[in-house]
Amino acid sequence: MGGASNEFSPQQQIDLLKDQLAQAQKLTALGELVSTTTHEFNNILMTIINYAKLGMRHRDNATREKAFEKILTASVRAAKITNSVLGMARNRSKDKEPTDLNKLIEDTLVLLEREMNKYRIRVEKKLPSVPEALVNGNQIQQVLLNLLINARQAMAHGGRLLIKLEHRPEENMVDLVVRDYGSGIPAEKLPHIFDSFFTTKKGPDASGKGGTGLGLSMCRDIIESHRGRIRVDSTVGKGTAFTLKLPTATKQAAGPVVAPITPQVGIPGQTPVGS
Repeated sequence: MGGASNEFSPQQQIDLLKDQLAQAQKLTALGELVSTTTHEFNNILMTIINYAKLGMRHRDNATREKAFEKILTASVRAAKITNSVLGMARNRSKDKEPTDLNKLIEDTLVLLEREMNKYRIRVEKKLPSVPEALVNGNQIQQVLLNLLINARQAMAHGGRLLIKLEHRPEENMVDLVVRDYGSGIPAEKLPHIFDSFFTTKKGPDASGKGGTGLGLSMCRDIIESHRGRIRVDSTVGKGTAFTLKLPTATKQAAGPVVAPITPQVGIPGQTPVGS
């Protein structure tokens, strides 16, 4: 019946499985975010309900105005969370387009705000105006979520997390840095962190996240598919910095050549990255 023409080559099967795995990871991340944001929505609804009751009990204008302001603030926050989650769920395109990284970062942080507060993580941002990057925003958001969750998990007792942007005009690139001040990665494990199924964790943490060994491997594949680069610098006891180098949208004719990933032991210059 000539069925052989419908068979996939080994490489096509591998590519198909990679696509399926990437989609499964996206759905897993979305499920985790829905769980997190459900709790946040409950808090917002309680705020709205309580201030609505306050406004109904009191007839004076001052109390009612305060109640309306609190209800409006809570509603705006609920809308931001909804838009961020829907944006991640809807964008299934693989196309790359000029993307505002500042907005992408802010939208991602909205999704993780409750989690960061719960684990006493202080997020610091250095986000100057930079050119738009030529990327698939949904895929880069997946990478950013993974790096931010990893950074949170590296600081079991809370701490400082830095996220920053820097334009590299000589390279036609934008650097996106996620830097934690946590436990760091041992030197002997650093060269393997982008290997599939390699993990430094003992399994999912109390929030149910992490431990599969797939996260950083998928991050590498996504960044390389953008003709970008990913770099890690780490020192045990001082923390870890991941740098994503992404092409700007202003000059897309000659994309940068993907360089090998080179994990580095120690924070460059022996000073905190981005400090």
